[in-house]
Amino acid sequence: MTRPSLNDLTAFVAVATHRSFRRAAVELGTAPSTLSHAMRGLEERLGVRLLNRTTRSVSPTEAGLELLGRLQLALTSLDEALDAATAFRGHVAGRVRVNAPRVAATVLVRDVLPRMADRFPDVTVDLVVDGRLVDIVSGGFDAGVRLVDSIPKDMIAVPFPVPIGFVCVASPAYLDRAGEPETPDDLRRHRCIGHRLPGGRLYRWEFERAGRELTVDINGPVVLDDEELMVEAALRGLGIAYVASWAAEAALAEGRLRSVLPGWMHKPERAAVYYPGHRSVPPALRAFLDVVKDVLAPPASERP
Repeated sequence: MTRPSLNDLTAFVAVATHRSFRRAAVELGTAPSTLSHAMRGLEERLGVRLLNRTTRSVSPTEAGLELLGRLQLALTSLDEALDAATAFRGHVAGRVRVNAPRVAATVLVRDVLPRMADRFPDVTVDLVVDGRLVDIVSGGFDAGVRLVDSIPKDMIAVPFPVPIGFVCVASPAYLDRAGEPETPDDLRRHRCIGHRLPGGRLYRWEFERAGRELTVDINGPVVLDDEELMVEAALRGLGIAYVASWAAEAALAEGRLRSVLPGWMHKPERAAVYYPGHRSVPPALRAFLDVVKDVLAPPASERP
């Protein structure tokens, strides 16, 4: 048996992971027909069917799934070996394109990018702030940041150690004037600052207590699509805002805002940096991931 080439094996991993010749072709920069021909040649050399094909879909066979799992581990080890070798060049250079929602982008700008600039001055981090769920591969990104539950299963995730929480806040002046809500239903008689999501719809405020979940349609004098602007609107007494905890933490600590309905807020959610697990990890991306792990790692006293 002629040993398959590394290119053919990498192509198989892309097709089997995406379950689509078209999407795999976009990632690899080739034509779907070329990939299809290569996969048939790979199956002939191995003497086993690896992919089930229909006119609308492609999926791995049992043999294909077995090969996929082993190749993913092997390719990851290969990437690590190549990264170790390139470290002897003396420095890492290049560009890393990262897609992230504003909540996570603020964490990266505040905590990660300064360390990146110090440790890897020749690496440029191209951070695109986008609240929509995008396919980072077809979008030309090296990595993305999303809530863990929304990350595709074929990606490798590096979780943030501290979950992202949310708070309802208002200025003391507003609460002294309008009173403080005791339940989410009370918000219907309050002025609330609307949050427009990237797709255009208004966010319905979500609450939870003792297993009971509620969503509330709110009304108010302004609708915004930026966390920091929502905090500023709350500071100006325009009403109650529902924002990420990080956006309001300084104003809360200084007493310029007060927390509203703290017992009704959803549990914090875990976010992660994620990247494709079935292709080579460039040195610049590896450097970025290493800094994320170092900077955002929990304190030693909190590690298991």
